Amino acid sequence: MPGESRPLLVFARVPRVGHVKTRLIPALGAQGACDLHRQLVSSTLRRARAAHRAQVQLWVAGDPEDAFVQEWMRCFQVPVFEQRGADLGQRMAGAFAHALREADDASGCLLIGTDCPAQTVDDLQQAFEALRSHDAVLQPAEDGGYVLVGLRRPQPKLFEAIDWGSLRVTAQTVQRATSLGLAVQMLRTVPDLDDAADLQRARRFGWIER
Repeated sequence: MPGESRPLLVFARVPRVGHVKTRLIPALGAQGACDLHRQLVSSTLRRARAAHRAQVQLWVAGDPEDAFVQEWMRCFQVPVFEQRGADLGQRMAGAFAHALREADDASGCLLIGTDCPAQTVDDLQQAFEALRSHDAVLQPAEDGGYVLVGLRRPQPKLFEAIDWGSLRVTAQTVQRATSLGLAVQMLRTVPDLDDAADLQRARRFGWIER
């Protein structure tokens, strides 16, 4: 509907050398892996900002006053929030609750990570559209996780009892949604970027800079 809020939350880690993209350190070195992480966050924010009427927020794991985080805030004109919670599920549930509470006219809210350069603006548009007729939307990753989750309303129980980081994340989340009576739309499955093979493919397809 015209004028409705469309919160789009970007979850990212603060770029600390030796603490991000650690599986790529053997291939890129600690500094190179950190540089790649910063590139991925920037490209994700750029993609999010390009989605029609999206109200982008950056949610960071780590110090929101970090110099790179502050630069992202200025460069992309986005508010910054700190992720809070004992695990990823609690952090996502809290971010959804905050965003949907602050934007009470929202028809839905999306949350994405920063490790999927294959994701497109069209994927984001499709996700927002899916929330017009579904309670939730997921974009699965090839490794069994997901790179996007969207909700029309806060659903904290959706993020409980999930084996985060495992090959079962998407399957468990769909099972959880079914048990809660939620209608879920699935988007196309995409690869994320975690290891050296993923990096080679991303470069080959032009998803990231060489």
